[in-house]
Amino acid sequence: MIERIDLKVGFKCNNACSFCVQGDKREKLPAKPWEELKASLAEGRRSGAVGVVVTGGEPTLHKEIVRIVREARALGYETVQVQSNGRTFCYDKFCRSLIAAGVDEFGPSLHGSRPEIHDFLTGAPGAFLQTVSGIRNLKRLGVRVITNTVITKANYRDLPDLARLLVSLGVDQFQLAFMHLTGRAGENKTWLSARKSLAAPWVKKALDIGRQAGRRVMTEAIPYCFMGGYEDFVAEKIIPRTKIFDADSVIEDYTKTRRDEGKAKGPPCRLCVHEGACEGPWREYPESFGWSEFEPVLKAAEVPCTG
Repeated sequence: MIERIDLKVGFKCNNACSFCVQGDKREKLPAKPWEELKASLAEGRRSGAVGVVVTGGEPTLHKEIVRIVREARALGYETVQVQSNGRTFCYDKFCRSLIAAGVDEFGPSLHGSRPEIHDFLTGAPGAFLQTVSGIRNLKRLGVRVITNTVITKANYRDLPDLARLLVSLGVDQFQLAFMHLTGRAGENKTWLSARKSLAAPWVKKALDIGRQAGRRVMTEAIPYCFMGGYEDFVAEKIIPRTKIFDADSVIEDYTKTRRDEGKAKGPPCRLCVHEGACEGPWREYPESFGWSEFEPVLKAAEVPCTG
């Protein structure tokens, strides 16, 4: 049963993120017309979805964004999230219009604790200040804020400081998502992709800061073998079954597509106690870096004696 839809309303964006997975869609594809979006929302409800994530590109640049949200609520969607780079949330009046239309979750992205990190990764000078201001606006207005951070070579050591900032801003949840090496991210992988084994300790420090402050914290695209003691924070096991209305196609069940086509399992996985639950990494990662970092988690009786 589909629980949620991901509605991509267009691919125009006011950031130029070096880790963007959308490739050249921003240059090639116009914003989707209202009638198409309306039909997709209706189809999603017929599929059984009760939640919708409005995304892109940067969805807040779509001229019909408020109308899209109103239509989703009119069709009976119980949860409406806008997933954004967060820059337009610095405008109080705009935030209020989205909330009045029915948005009850906001998903801004923040990729560094300082402008020099975030603005470098997003290719947009001033983006950090706008996004942080936007998060403050949203929390002042009393709505739920769930942030996403893409883990890269440029920011993984900064994750604990970023976690402290997110806690101070009052976000309800933050997620740390490992870079997916497709689109522009794939083009930049040789200098931008962190190694999972190096990033994992910093990810755990950031998670500790969030959970000690009473925040919900999650990771994405980090297999269980890197998450020892932190398995409860692996997002894949709780991500709702999602139908995606993409640029020119519909992915009927992204959970299945992600597991069967997007992720990969390698020789170490067959020995791991988490093999059944773990989806493995995005397949592009081992294609680039191999499987040597992936050490299977063995059952207690199978751990070799070292002394």
